[in-house]
Amino acid sequence: MTLNAKYLAGTFNAFPPINQNHGIAPFQIGQRLFNWGSDPLIMGVINLSPDSWYRESVSLNAESAISRGKVLLAQGADVLDVGAESSLNSADRVAAEKQLDRVLPVIQGLVNHGAVISLETYRAPVAKAGGNAGANVINLTGYQDQEEIFEYAASNDLTLILCFVDGSNVREVDQIRLNLRDPVSGLKMFFENKIDLALKYGARKLALDPGLGFYYRNLLDSKTRVQYQMRAFLQSYRLHELGFPVCNALPHAFEYFGEEVRVAEPYFASLAGIGGTHWFRTHEVAKVRPIVELMTDFDSD
Repeated sequence: MTLNAKYLAGTFNAFPPINQNHGIAPFQIGQRLFNWGSDPLIMGVINLSPDSWYRESVSLNAESAISRGKVLLAQGADVLDVGAESSLNSADRVAAEKQLDRVLPVIQGLVNHGAVISLETYRAPVAKAGGNAGANVINLTGYQDQEEIFEYAASNDLTLILCFVDGSNVREVDQIRLNLRDPVSGLKMFFENKIDLALKYGARKLALDPGLGFYYRNLLDSKTRVQYQMRAFLQSYRLHELGFPVCNALPHAFEYFGEEVRVAEPYFASLAGIGGTHWFRTHEVAKVRPIVELMTDFDSD
């Protein structure tokens, strides 16, 4: 795929207006009601794992994590995403008890500061303890404990980010089995099943994350991976018919951006916005926020 003016001109009419809710019902996260489309959500990342490679987001103790969270809020983050285990396939596994030692003081400290917190996990004990500490969102990166987590989220009015994971959890993926030239068809089938199960357990506040940053072995070639990511971004609008906002984690494409890697997420935010993303997960809130706001304010008429 060549991403050029001709490509965009030939396909732009298929894209939904950026500043409309696309028929997706609003729902409340924390104290704020989000009208999807007109209220894009920016989620800033705080990594509590020393294995996480995006160094600007890594905080090795609760004090620095809370300080980073305050900075992200001042830069315009609506939600802060906290995680204690890296998704890198080379990273150490972190036991649930150690994850909780890392995340609970950070959640509590940032909630006391008025922050809305997302907790990234695939383990039910971590999800429950984080929710009890004040997290409003569970960023679900695996489904081995899905029924327990769905039921807990429903009982506590939490939002669930349903990530596409081709495996039991993000640490146990191998080959991605989607059609890499048309990833959205497979994503729709996956999310239809997860939505049905979540609704069965009473969870109603859902967001759909195509999982574009996970480390599948057949996406290690940089050109193949980035083309797959761009196709998924530009066709995210095809997921709107499922009735829930689309959450996209913005990738890095280090092989292309090199020393300017911190520019990568703003670039991908543009593609994600054109394609119909409502919820942007980013390490670079200050750079992404104005791009998303500008695209939301654009009147195509």
